[in-house]
Amino acid sequence: MKVAIPTENGQLCSHFGHCQVFTIIDVDTVKKEIINIQNLNPPQHERGVLPAWLHQLGCTHIIAGGMGFRALALFEQNGVQVISGATAMKPEEAVQAMLDGRLTTGGNPCHDPDFHRHGEGHGQCHAHDD
Repeated sequence: MKVAIPTENGQLCSHFGHCQVFTIIDVDTVKKEIINIQNLNPPQHERGVLPAWLHQLGCTHIIAGGMGFRALALFEQNGVQVISGATAMKPEEAVQAMLDGRLTTGGNPCHDPDFHRHGEGHGQCHAHDD
């Protein structure tokens, strides 16, 4: 399993398309342990680029805070499982919590109109959601 996590300042970023780097974590699913961690700079953000790039890297899962509808659909088309609504934490903690069945998630903030109204910096979610 290969998990991609949008990361900013060493923490899971609240929005998939607005991160500084992607932390790519290779996992041994039998032993439920992390075997490799890479931090990669994403390509220039344009529509559809990030899902295609992560799919090409072999990512099978995405853990994100929020993600727009278009990115969700693109991942689904490529068989990549998306877990959204995760809170800020270190990427390796998020992956280990997922492996242990204790990763808690809330709603997808990119789909919450109240979140956008309160100026949380996601006013462009759907213009830049992939």
